[in-house]
Amino acid sequence: MKLVKNENQKKIDTISDKEAEEAFIKILKWIGEDPSREGLLETPKRVTKAFKEYFKGYKEDPKEILNKTFGDVNGYDDMVVQKNISVQSHCEHHMAPIIGVAHVAYIPKDRVVGLSKLARVVEVFSKRLQTQERLTMQIAKTIMDSLDAKGVAVSIDSTHQCMTMRGIKKEQATTVTNYYLGKFKEDLSYQNRYLRFIAK
Repeated sequence: MKLVKNENQKKIDTISDKEAEEAFIKILKWIGEDPSREGLLETPKRVTKAFKEYFKGYKEDPKEILNKTFGDVNGYDDMVVQKNISVQSHCEHHMAPIIGVAHVAYIPKDRVVGLSKLARVVEVFSKRLQTQERLTMQIAKTIMDSLDAKGVAVSIDSTHQCMTMRGIKKEQATTVTNYYLGKFKEDLSYQNRYLRFIAK
């Protein structure tokens, strides 16, 4: 086990795959299972591998994704909207899945970014333990700062399985969050156009 620093420069323990697998063995025992039975022998290893995929966003820098931009836009200065970006995250309170879609728009200043990069920024922040409110805000602020955009709008509509599978168990409940920066916040005409676009 070694100590590393995360993005906030706090010292945290780095756990090996073997240590993670041992932890999942304990959890299997805790729920009343027998980790030595045939069907569960490889489960701790599989879950460790799955968790690496679920939470790979901790090892990625979203600002690096937006580093490469294009200046040859022939004066284009209206909004760019990307709709229906799939969101698959986990809530930080119960580690239950958050499943939904994100819509992202920005108004370029001098440069634009490849369209796939917007979806990748959503992906990086989604692959961390999240609250939907923070996720929405992180995406918007990162795009705004990295692109020096005139404005950014981000909306997420999702289902939280911590509400649908446990607790209050309201299967049809969905959550919508919005975050606006720059012109989208200052000028309601931009915000209203954006909302009409994503509603189509």
